[in-house]
Amino acid sequence: KFEIFNLDMKTGDTLKIKGKISEDTDGFSINLGCRSTDLALHLNPRFNESAIVCNSRCSSAWQEEHRDNLCFSKGSTIKITIEMLADKFQVKLPDGHEVEFPNRHCYDKISYMSVKGGFRVTSFKL
Repeated sequence: KFEIFNLDMKTGDTLKIKGKISEDTDGFSINLGCRSTDLALHLNPRFNESAIVCNSRCSSAWQEEHRDNLCFSKGSTIKITIEMLADKFQVKLPDGHEVEFPNRHCYDKISYMSVKGGFRVTSFKL
């Protein structure tokens, strides 16, 4: 688990995360928000479902999920770029795939980030 509590991400900022997906994982998640119980973006690739599930969390309660097709595989090294806009998150994935997810809580600043599951972060840049 990779966790940051003092991330200073603001509207207009871009976060780039590079890493390696483990060979034997069912999935991983990248979470952005104020704390683990309040997430503006939960990006959750699930290999067993061949889907990328996006969601948000408010006071520990999950909200309605968005699903997209999975565009990378176990064992690969990937770069994920997340741009925070006033009304949405623009997520750029490998091979030109993009996922948009609304900024449901209208956050203009994000201080918490975590990466969990079968993804080893090799670099990240805000």
